[in-house]
Amino acid sequence: MHNFSYSRAGNVAEAIREKTATSGAMFIAGGTNLLDLMKIDVLTPRHLIDITHLDLNKIEDLEDGGLRLGALVTNAGTAYHPAVTTRYPLLSQAILAGASAQLRNMATDGGNLLQRTRCPYFYDLATPCNKRQPGTGCSALKGYNRDHAVLGTSDHCIATNPSDMGVALLALDARVNVSGPAGERTIPMAEFHRLPGDTPHLDHNLQADEIITSIDLPAHGFTQHYTYLKVRDRRSYAFALVSVAAALDLDGDVIREARVALGGVAHKPWRLPAAEALLVGQPARREHFGPAAAALLSGARGFGYNDFKIELAQRAVVRALSLAAHLAPES
Repeated sequence: MHNFSYSRAGNVAEAIREKTATSGAMFIAGGTNLLDLMKIDVLTPRHLIDITHLDLNKIEDLEDGGLRLGALVTNAGTAYHPAVTTRYPLLSQAILAGASAQLRNMATDGGNLLQRTRCPYFYDLATPCNKRQPGTGCSALKGYNRDHAVLGTSDHCIATNPSDMGVALLALDARVNVSGPAGERTIPMAEFHRLPGDTPHLDHNLQADEIITSIDLPAHGFTQHYTYLKVRDRRSYAFALVSVAAALDLDGDVIREARVALGGVAHKPWRLPAAEALLVGQPARREHFGPAAAALLSGARGFGYNDFKIELAQRAVVRALSLAAHLAPES
């Protein structure tokens, strides 16, 4: 680990000013991902700005009936909060499917959205990685790529986004509130993360001197018909091979609205409204879920070891929608 300096910000404006004025500075909150990357010199910030004492650790009701999650609320604090478990159970379920209890007690909601890929080549300084060092190449393209992306890939990167929380937030149409020198702005969850393209080192659309302040959930939380299905090599403490956040709004057995988001298959949580539209007006039956699953995976491409993910993802979508339709949220 390289030497670095440290300071503690007293408020959001102070944190932004210091980040803007200090070369090589990074924010640190729970540090569950950042510190790991610093220990192996994948990230080498010159200065850490501690933001854990900022007033961003509350969960509050919004006037429109939605809910605001402070960026510094822990993942555990969110997953077990009564307003989340009763009004947004899909989000609670997704968070509890990720990491360990110890990590959820430290990791923050804002930090969860900013965590880096778990691609082994990104973590290995001895191998080329465009995400770690642009222009050096992607070792995963012809390497062992069983865990890698099959959607939205490029010749520069096939890494996946590791967040479970982000998949549920995408399905729920969440919005990310950020603040920077130019003021405050809101980024729809669908636009927060980026596909790799030719800039795989850029994971999201947050500017370098901006800070996440909160995450807003809309009023409609799909409290009746939902599930978060996570397919992984072992039941706990493992990242998803494929995950599905599925939510349905039913009129009897007819689908009025559908949300389906995928994790573990792309550089960002993946959702395709056109695929969801195929479900609207249809009875919530298994035979109608297959075409939507196929549409969601349209354009998928495997790279050898991860070819199986395409069929696995389609089967997982059908399974998740079936669970959601039949009031069986536990996968």
